[in-house]
Amino acid sequence: MSILAPEGGPILVTGGTGQLATSLVNLGGPRIKCVGRPAFDFDKPETLAATLDAVKPVAVVNAAAWTAVDLAETEQTGAARANTSGPAELARLCAERDIPLIHVSTDYVFSGDKGAPYVETDAVSPETVYGSTKAEGEKLALAANPKTLIFRTSWVYSAHGKNFVRTMLNAGAKNPALKVVGDQKGNPTSSDDLARAILSVLAIIEKDGWKADFAGIYHVCGTGHTTWHGLAVAALKDAAAHGQAMPEVSAICTQDWPTPAKRPADSRMDNSKLTRVFGVTMPAWEDSVKQTVDQIFTQA
Repeated sequence: MSILAPEGGPILVTGGTGQLATSLVNLGGPRIKCVGRPAFDFDKPETLAATLDAVKPVAVVNAAAWTAVDLAETEQTGAARANTSGPAELARLCAERDIPLIHVSTDYVFSGDKGAPYVETDAVSPETVYGSTKAEGEKLALAANPKTLIFRTSWVYSAHGKNFVRTMLNAGAKNPALKVVGDQKGNPTSSDDLARAILSVLAIIEKDGWKADFAGIYHVCGTGHTTWHGLAVAALKDAAAHGQAMPEVSAICTQDWPTPAKRPADSRMDNSKLTRVFGVTMPAWEDSVKQTVDQIFTQA
């Protein structure tokens, strides 16, 4: 049963067949109207207004983004359209129509050198093109629409699509030994958990009406933190409970796995503001990983 009341108006979700968009469609019920390219395309700004006028949503969730972190380093124009100018125009169009907007952002807006979990009032300090375009997109969306909520999330995985957990399960099924980066810290986040948080907040806004102090930035990620190595081990142990052989998983350093874009060494985020304002609590990441792995094997 969906968190949303069945009798309300449509919720427009951008992002096509992405992880979060898929979770919102699966969990949100018939009110979720999901759009993607070519019908809705940040490269074609005219499609944004046309979509809003066709769907007439009571709220918009922008889950569309350029998420190819390494490719963004060379394809800067495309990344900026998807992550900066596109969301800014969407926010402006929503403001014209008095539509609340939830815009999904990322932990990459931070450099990762704070040494403690980031809170929403910490200054952004991106060190990649991806992070810079997302940080600027946050700022412009907030400026364009007073009814904007920025939901920063991190390390998103699910039972569907391409993501780290599914990659590790596939690799573990084929290889007796794996090497995984063990010196980057963050909050693994199930796209289903993220979707439930979004739907819960939308239900509160719908029930209580919009309040000015709702607007702003929220961290919406799994509770607790780990490393990529820790996440891989947890997922593979859960897979072993389903009969998959458990490989040896060695931790390596970031410098042993060079990438075009620099990854934040410690992008942990504090998500307690979400609970303070909306009463929504994100599950422990370990529990959600187990649920996701169970789901993957059930589907298989």
